[in-house]
Amino acid sequence: MDLKAVREDAIEATTRFFWDSRGFVPDQDSEEWEAEYRRQFDLAKKRQESGRPANLKAPAADMPVEETRGALLTGPPTQVRWAAALRSERLKEISNREIRDWLASTWIKSKSWIDTRDLPTAIFLQRIKPHYAQYRRHAEEQARTLAAERQAKAAVAAEIHRQIEEAGISVEGLIELIDIAERLPAVPIKAKVAELASSERSLRVFETSDPAVLMVLEKTQSGRCEYGIERDEGLVADLRLFARALELS
Repeated sequence: MDLKAVREDAIEATTRFFWDSRGFVPDQDSEEWEAEYRRQFDLAKKRQESGRPANLKAPAADMPVEETRGALLTGPPTQVRWAAALRSERLKEISNREIRDWLASTWIKSKSWIDTRDLPTAIFLQRIKPHYAQYRRHAEEQARTLAAERQAKAAVAAEIHRQIEEAGISVEGLIELIDIAERLPAVPIKAKVAELASSERSLRVFETSDPAVLMVLEKTQSGRCEYGIERDEGLVADLRLFARALELS
């Protein structure tokens, strides 16, 4: 009996078992890895004693794998074609969808697929395990960061909406304040303060080169017009608060 071949077969089968069932392989010093290895060793030993070939893979019908479309490969055209075929065959042998997607989207060098073409899939998965683990850690950290950013944004938006409700600010009320403001000659515009839209009117309010004047560009069903109004700090504060709420909505 070739014990070396039995051990290699058992190691590959153990690795494949954990990848297929859990999507990761535990440390080889762990009790669960050792227990599965002993089971696979006994199976491999029996296969060799009975003369059956080692490293038998489950039939495709037992483990259906959805086709995974990959990113474009890089390299010389002849390598790209070869690597694309190798990638397609390799991905069909990997049951974990997340790992397939990761490989298909990040392993874009043709040489990487060509250099690993002779590795059994279980050994291949063992080799990429640290890289996939690093990718997962990075992805999880990004997810936590994005979640924290969304929560912070939601908290800011909620506070601004609270302030708007408390102050009784509305589109109609802001337009009314603009309408009753003193009209002044038009002056060059600078940064936009806010944009207001009702069913019949659309107003854009701008800072100007004159600190005492705001410019309004108005559009209605009858046409467009522009005019200055006297700057009121209370109105400007309400306009900025309303504009900020729109940005966060």
